[in-house]
Amino acid sequence: MADPELDEIRKQRLAQMQSQYKGDGNQNAQEQKEEQARAQEDAKNSILIQIMDQAARARLNTLMLTKPEKGKMVENMLVRMAQSGQICTKIGETELIGLLENVNSQLSQNKPSVKFDRRRAALDSDDELDF
Repeated sequence: MADPELDEIRKQRLAQMQSQYKGDGNQNAQEQKEEQARAQEDAKNSILIQIMDQAARARLNTLMLTKPEKGKMVENMLVRMAQSGQICTKIGETELIGLLENVNSQLSQNKPSVKFDRRRAALDSDDELDF
């Protein structure tokens, strides 16, 4: 005959061990995802090191600090170009500047602009200040 308190302690311990096991499974999955992300980042960096000289790499890092979205876009574009074979030699700083100018011109063309002409709309706030 088993003691009811002992049975209760065993059930609690079993529940605790099961929750730890499930938690470890989630942590392992999270660690695997982080490891895959690190491996992809390392692969991307090795490709960039192979296709860019030191000055161009420094300029790209500066761009990453000031405008991270644009820097990521340029990095991904360079990696795709290298993987598809469009880049045969190392890219220098001048080539990177030309590439950045092309990207800037494409972004400015795609960006919608809104212009508001106050004179045509006849919305002058000076007329409304009569006391």
